[in-house]
Amino acid sequence: MAATSPGTGSRLAILGVGAVGRSVAELASEYGHEVVALSDSRGAAIDEDGLDVADALAEKDASGVVGPADPADALAADYDVLVEATPTTLGDAEPGFSHVRTALERDRNVVLANKGPVAERFGDVQALADDSAGSVRFEATVAGAIPAISTIEDVDPAHVTAVRGVLNGTANFILTRMAAEGLGYDHVLAEAQDMGVAEADPSFDVEGTDAALKCVILANVLSFGSAEDPSDAREFSLADATVDGIRDIPGNALELAADDGRTIRLIGEANRDRVRVGPRLVSEGATLAVPGTQNIVQLETTHADRLNLSGRGAGGPETASAVLGDVGRLS
Repeated sequence: MAATSPGTGSRLAILGVGAVGRSVAELASEYGHEVVALSDSRGAAIDEDGLDVADALAEKDASGVVGPADPADALAADYDVLVEATPTTLGDAEPGFSHVRTALERDRNVVLANKGPVAERFGDVQALADDSAGSVRFEATVAGAIPAISTIEDVDPAHVTAVRGVLNGTANFILTRMAAEGLGYDHVLAEAQDMGVAEADPSFDVEGTDAALKCVILANVLSFGSAEDPSDAREFSLADATVDGIRDIPGNALELAADDGRTIRLIGEANRDRVRVGPRLVSEGATLAVPGTQNIVQLETTHADRLNLSGRGAGGPETASAVLGDVGRLS
Protein backbone atom coordinates (compact mmCIF):
# COMPACT_ATOMS: atom_id res chain seq x y z
CA MET A 1 0.00 0.00 0.00
CA ALA A 2 1.48 3.35 -1.02
CA ALA A 3 -0.26 6.70 -1.00
CA THR A 4 -3.96 7.13 -0.45
CA SER A 5 -6.23 8.07 -3.32
CA PRO A 6 -6.39 11.75 -4.32
CA GLY A 7 -8.86 13.70 -2.22
CA THR A 8 -8.86 11.32 0.73
CA GLY A 9 -7.28 11.69 4.14
CA SER A 10 -4.17 9.78 5.15
CA ARG A 11 -3.48 7.42 8.02
CA LEU A 12 -0.44 8.69 9.89
CA ALA A 13 2.18 7.00 12.01
CA ILE A 14 4.09 9.69 13.91
CA LEU A 15 7.53 8.98 15.37
CA GLY A 16 8.54 11.54 17.96
CA VAL A 17 6.37 13.35 20.50
CA GLY A 18 8.35 16.53 20.90
CA ALA A 19 6.89 19.92 20.02
CA VAL A 20 6.53 19.10 16.32
CA GLY A 21 5.32 15.50 16.57
CA ARG A 22 2.84 16.44 19.25
CA SER A 23 1.48 19.32 17.18
CA VAL A 24 1.14 17.12 14.09
CA ALA A 25 -0.87 14.63 16.14
CA GLU A 26 -3.09 17.36 17.59
CA LEU A 27 -3.73 19.08 14.24
CA ALA A 28 -4.00 16.05 11.94
CA SER A 29 -7.80 15.79 12.14
CA GLU A 30 -8.18 19.47 11.14
CA TYR A 31 -6.43 18.56 7.87
CA GLY A 32 -8.63 15.51 7.30
CA HIS A 33 -6.13 12.86 8.44
CA GLU A 34 -6.18 10.32 11.27
CA VAL A 35 -3.37 9.12 13.50
CA VAL A 36 -3.06 5.34 13.81
CA ALA A 37 0.29 5.20 15.63
CA LEU A 38 2.23 7.58 17.85
CA SER A 39 5.57 6.68 19.40
CA ASP A 40 8.31 8.15 21.54
CA SER A 41 11.67 6.54 22.31
CA ARG A 42 10.23 4.27 25.02
CA GLY A 43 6.75 3.29 23.92
CA ALA A 44 3.95 3.61 21.40
CA ALA A 45 0.18 3.97 21.19
CA ILE A 46 -1.35 2.15 18.23
CA ASP A 47 -4.92 1.80 17.04
CA GLU A 48 -5.41 1.01 13.37
CA ASP A 49 -9.05 2.13 13.65
CA GLY A 50 -7.81 5.60 14.62
CA LEU A 51 -6.01 6.65 17.77
CA ASP A 52 -7.52 8.84 20.47
CA VAL A 53 -4.75 11.42 20.30
CA ALA A 54 -5.86 13.33 23.39
CA ASP A 55 -5.73 10.17 25.50
CA ALA A 56 -2.31 9.19 24.15
CA LEU A 57 -0.86 12.63 24.84
CA ALA A 58 -2.41 12.69 28.31
CA GLU A 59 -0.69 9.37 29.01
CA LYS A 60 2.58 10.87 27.80
CA ASP A 61 2.15 13.83 30.15
CA ALA A 62 1.23 11.62 33.09
CA SER A 63 3.75 8.80 32.74
CA GLY A 64 6.40 10.07 30.36
CA VAL A 65 5.57 7.29 27.87
CA VAL A 66 2.97 7.68 25.13
CA GLY A 67 1.75 4.09 25.25
CA PRO A 68 2.47 0.46 26.19
CA ALA A 69 3.45 -0.89 22.76
CA ASP A 70 7.01 -1.26 21.51
CA PRO A 71 8.17 1.75 19.42
CA ALA A 72 9.09 -0.67 16.61
CA ASP A 73 5.43 -1.66 16.36
CA ALA A 74 4.58 1.85 15.18
CA LEU A 75 6.78 1.34 12.13
CA ALA A 76 4.99 -1.93 11.41
CA ALA A 77 1.48 -0.43 11.71
CA ASP A 78 -0.91 -0.01 8.77
CA TYR A 79 -0.32 3.61 7.81
CA ASP A 80 -0.16 5.62 4.60
CA VAL A 81 2.40 8.20 5.71
CA LEU A 82 5.21 7.94 8.23
CA VAL A 83 5.89 11.29 9.91
CA GLU A 84 9.50 11.21 11.13
CA ALA A 85 9.77 13.84 13.87
CA THR A 86 12.48 12.35 16.08
CA PRO A 87 15.45 14.56 17.04
CA THR A 88 17.98 15.39 14.34
CA THR A 89 21.20 13.39 14.56
CA LEU A 90 24.38 13.89 12.54
CA GLY A 91 26.77 11.50 10.81
CA ASP A 92 24.79 8.38 9.94
CA ALA A 93 21.49 10.19 10.76
CA GLU A 94 20.27 7.26 12.83
CA PRO A 95 17.72 6.19 13.87
CA GLY A 96 15.85 8.54 11.53
CA PHE A 97 17.41 7.13 8.37
CA SER A 98 16.46 3.55 9.29
CA HIS A 99 12.89 4.69 9.95
CA VAL A 100 12.78 6.21 6.46
CA ARG A 101 14.23 3.06 4.91
CA THR A 102 11.75 0.78 6.68
CA ALA A 103 8.77 2.83 5.53
CA LEU A 104 9.96 3.11 1.92
CA GLU A 105 10.74 -0.60 1.75
CA ARG A 106 7.09 -1.13 2.72
CA ASP A 107 6.10 1.25 -0.11
CA ARG A 108 4.81 3.85 2.33
CA ASN A 109 5.20 7.60 2.03
CA VAL A 110 7.47 9.52 4.39
CA VAL A 111 7.30 13.12 5.61
CA LEU A 112 10.34 14.37 7.48
CA ALA A 113 10.63 16.98 10.18
CA ASN A 114 13.96 15.39 11.15
CA LYS A 115 16.76 17.09 9.19
CA GLY A 116 19.34 14.32 9.57
CA PRO A 117 18.39 11.95 6.73
CA VAL A 118 18.24 14.67 4.05
CA ALA A 119 21.15 16.72 5.39
CA GLU A 120 23.56 13.83 5.91
CA ARG A 121 22.33 11.06 3.57
CA PHE A 122 20.36 12.75 0.82
CA GLY A 123 21.57 10.46 -1.94
CA ASP A 124 20.73 7.34 0.05
CA VAL A 125 17.22 8.66 0.76
CA GLN A 126 16.70 9.48 -2.92
CA ALA A 127 17.86 6.00 -3.96
CA LEU A 128 15.45 4.36 -1.53
CA ALA A 129 12.60 6.52 -2.81
CA ASP A 130 13.46 5.66 -6.42
CA ASP A 131 13.08 1.96 -5.60
CA SER A 132 9.81 2.45 -3.67
CA ALA A 133 6.19 3.07 -4.54
CA GLY A 134 6.32 5.60 -1.70
CA SER A 135 7.68 9.14 -1.78
CA VAL A 136 9.63 11.37 0.60
CA ARG A 137 8.86 15.00 1.39
CA PHE A 138 10.67 17.28 3.83
CA GLU A 139 9.32 20.84 3.73
CA ALA A 140 9.41 21.06 7.54
CA THR A 141 13.19 20.54 7.66
CA VAL A 142 13.87 24.09 6.43
CA ALA A 143 12.46 27.27 7.99
CA GLY A 144 9.39 25.89 9.76
CA ALA A 145 6.17 27.19 8.24
CA ILE A 146 7.90 28.97 5.33
CA PRO A 147 7.29 27.01 2.08
CA ALA A 148 10.89 27.22 0.88
CA ILE A 149 11.24 23.78 -0.70
CA SER A 150 7.84 23.69 -2.36
CA THR A 151 8.50 27.15 -3.82
CA ILE A 152 11.81 25.92 -5.27
CA GLU A 153 9.92 22.98 -6.76
CA ASP A 154 7.29 25.30 -8.22
CA VAL A 155 9.89 27.60 -9.74
CA ASP A 156 11.93 24.53 -10.84
CA PRO A 157 15.30 23.87 -9.16
CA ALA A 158 17.02 24.25 -12.52
CA HIS A 159 15.91 27.90 -12.52
CA VAL A 160 17.00 28.70 -8.95
CA THR A 161 20.62 29.79 -8.89
CA ALA A 162 21.09 30.39 -5.16
CA VAL A 163 19.32 30.50 -1.82
CA ARG A 164 20.22 32.62 1.18
CA GLY A 165 18.52 33.71 4.35
CA VAL A 166 18.16 33.96 8.08
CA LEU A 167 17.37 30.39 9.08
CA ASN A 168 17.73 30.21 12.85
CA GLY A 169 15.35 32.07 15.14
CA THR A 170 17.43 31.71 18.29
CA ALA A 171 20.53 33.30 16.78
CA ASN A 172 18.42 36.02 15.19
CA PHE A 173 16.70 36.83 18.48
CA ILE A 174 20.06 37.16 20.23
CA LEU A 175 21.50 39.45 17.54
CA THR A 176 18.34 41.56 17.46
CA ARG A 177 18.40 42.07 21.23
CA MET A 178 22.13 42.79 21.30
CA ALA A 179 21.66 45.50 18.69
CA ALA A 180 18.51 47.02 20.17
CA GLU A 181 19.62 47.14 23.81
CA GLY A 182 23.41 47.35 23.53
CA LEU A 183 23.70 44.18 25.59
CA GLY A 184 26.43 41.55 25.52
CA TYR A 185 26.03 38.05 24.11
CA ASP A 186 26.04 36.23 27.47
CA HIS A 187 23.36 38.50 28.93
CA VAL A 188 21.03 38.12 25.95
CA LEU A 189 21.61 34.36 25.77
CA ALA A 190 20.54 34.00 29.41
CA GLU A 191 17.44 36.08 28.65
CA ALA A 192 16.64 33.90 25.64
CA GLN A 193 16.99 30.75 27.73
CA ASP A 194 14.66 32.17 30.40
CA MET A 195 12.08 32.90 27.68
CA GLY A 196 12.40 29.45 26.12
CA VAL A 197 13.78 30.90 22.89
CA ALA A 198 17.16 29.21 23.44
CA GLU A 199 17.90 25.69 24.69
CA ALA A 200 19.85 25.02 27.86
CA ASP A 201 22.65 23.96 25.50
CA PRO A 202 22.34 26.49 22.67
CA SER A 203 25.34 25.22 20.68
CA PHE A 204 23.32 23.82 17.77
CA ASP A 205 21.79 27.25 17.16
CA VAL A 206 24.46 29.78 18.07
CA GLU A 207 27.36 27.92 16.45
CA GLY A 208 25.48 27.91 13.14
CA THR A 209 24.97 24.13 12.88
CA ASP A 210 21.19 24.29 12.59
CA ALA A 211 21.31 26.92 9.84
CA ALA A 212 24.04 24.97 8.06
CA LEU A 213 21.97 21.78 8.02
CA LYS A 214 19.09 23.70 6.44
CA CYS A 215 21.41 25.16 3.82
CA VAL A 216 22.84 21.71 3.08
CA ILE A 217 19.31 20.44 2.45
CA LEU A 218 18.62 23.38 0.13
CA ALA A 219 21.87 22.77 -1.76
CA ASN A 220 20.86 19.13 -2.22
CA VAL A 221 17.43 20.17 -3.50
CA LEU A 222 19.07 22.47 -6.05
CA SER A 223 21.66 19.91 -7.08
CA PHE A 224 19.48 16.81 -7.36
CA GLY A 225 16.47 18.76 -8.62
CA SER A 226 18.35 20.15 -11.60
CA ALA A 227 20.43 17.10 -12.55
CA GLU A 228 19.24 15.12 -15.58
CA ASP A 229 20.72 11.99 -13.99
CA PRO A 230 20.76 11.76 -10.15
CA SER A 231 24.17 10.11 -10.37
CA ASP A 232 25.52 13.38 -11.77
CA ALA A 233 24.26 15.44 -8.82
CA ARG A 234 26.68 16.66 -6.18
CA GLU A 235 25.61 15.51 -2.74
CA PHE A 236 26.22 17.83 0.21
CA SER A 237 26.48 17.06 3.91
CA LEU A 238 27.37 19.14 6.95
CA ALA A 239 31.05 18.32 6.38
CA ASP A 240 30.89 20.33 3.14
CA ALA A 241 29.67 23.51 4.81
CA THR A 242 31.78 26.44 5.97
CA VAL A 243 30.21 27.46 9.27
CA ASP A 244 30.82 30.33 11.71
CA GLY A 245 28.49 31.12 14.60
CA ILE A 246 27.70 34.17 16.69
CA ARG A 247 29.32 33.36 20.05
CA ASP A 248 32.31 35.62 19.50
CA ILE A 249 30.51 38.70 18.19
CA PRO A 250 31.20 41.53 20.66
CA GLY A 251 28.44 43.96 21.52
CA ASN A 252 30.43 46.89 20.16
CA ALA A 253 30.47 45.26 16.72
CA LEU A 254 26.73 45.77 16.54
CA GLU A 255 27.12 49.34 17.80
CA LEU A 256 29.70 50.09 15.12
CA ALA A 257 27.46 48.53 12.48
CA ALA A 258 24.53 50.67 13.65
CA ASP A 259 26.66 53.81 13.36
CA ASP A 260 27.03 52.92 9.69
CA GLY A 261 23.33 52.19 9.19
CA ARG A 262 23.84 48.44 9.25
CA THR A 263 23.30 45.46 11.52
CA ILE A 264 24.56 41.88 11.77
CA ARG A 265 22.61 38.75 10.90
CA LEU A 266 23.59 35.08 10.77
CA ILE A 267 23.17 34.40 7.05
CA GLY A 268 23.11 31.00 5.40
CA GLU A 269 23.91 30.66 1.71
CA ALA A 270 23.52 27.65 -0.61
CA ASN A 271 24.01 26.95 -4.30
CA ARG A 272 25.14 23.96 -6.35
CA ASP A 273 28.80 24.57 -5.50
CA ARG A 274 28.98 25.51 -1.84
CA VAL A 275 27.27 26.00 1.49
CA ARG A 276 28.32 28.59 4.01
CA VAL A 277 26.90 30.16 7.16
CA GLY A 278 28.24 33.09 9.12
CA PRO A 279 27.59 36.56 10.52
CA ARG A 280 27.15 39.15 7.78
CA LEU A 281 26.67 42.91 7.73
CA VAL A 282 23.32 43.90 6.23
CA SER A 283 21.68 47.30 5.91
CA GLU A 284 19.15 48.19 8.59
CA GLY A 285 15.72 47.89 7.04
CA ALA A 286 17.00 45.51 4.35
CA THR A 287 14.92 42.45 3.55
CA LEU A 288 17.40 40.17 5.31
CA ALA A 289 17.29 42.25 8.52
CA VAL A 290 14.26 40.41 9.90
CA PRO A 291 13.77 40.93 13.65
CA GLY A 292 13.46 38.58 16.61
CA THR A 293 12.73 34.95 15.88
CA GLN A 294 11.59 35.60 12.31
CA ASN A 295 13.20 33.73 9.41
CA ILE A 296 13.55 34.71 5.77
CA VAL A 297 14.48 32.72 2.67
CA GLN A 298 15.63 34.48 -0.51
CA LEU A 299 15.63 32.64 -3.83
CA GLU A 300 17.68 33.96 -6.73
CA THR A 301 16.03 32.79 -9.96
CA THR A 302 16.81 32.98 -13.64
CA HIS A 303 13.42 34.31 -14.77
CA ALA A 304 11.58 35.55 -11.66
CA ASP A 305 14.40 37.66 -10.21
CA ARG A 306 14.54 37.49 -6.39
CA LEU A 307 11.77 35.90 -4.33
CA ASN A 308 11.51 36.59 -0.60
CA LEU A 309 9.65 34.27 1.78
CA SER A 310 9.46 35.20 5.45
CA GLY A 311 7.63 34.09 8.56
CA ARG A 312 7.90 31.85 11.59
CA GLY A 313 10.84 29.52 11.13
CA ALA A 314 10.19 27.33 14.16
CA GLY A 315 7.55 26.32 16.67
CA GLY A 316 5.39 23.24 17.08
CA PRO A 317 2.19 24.30 15.27
CA GLU A 318 4.11 26.29 12.66
CA THR A 319 6.36 23.38 11.70
CA ALA A 320 3.45 20.95 11.96
CA SER A 321 1.65 23.01 9.32
CA ALA A 322 4.57 22.31 6.95
CA VAL A 323 4.43 18.58 7.79
CA LEU A 324 0.71 18.41 7.18
CA GLY A 325 1.08 20.42 3.99
CA ASP A 326 3.43 17.71 2.74
CA VAL A 327 0.97 15.01 3.79
CA GLY A 328 -1.68 16.79 1.74
CA ARG A 329 0.60 16.91 -1.31
CA LEU A 330 1.16 13.17 -1.03
CA SER A 331 -2.50 12.30 -0.63
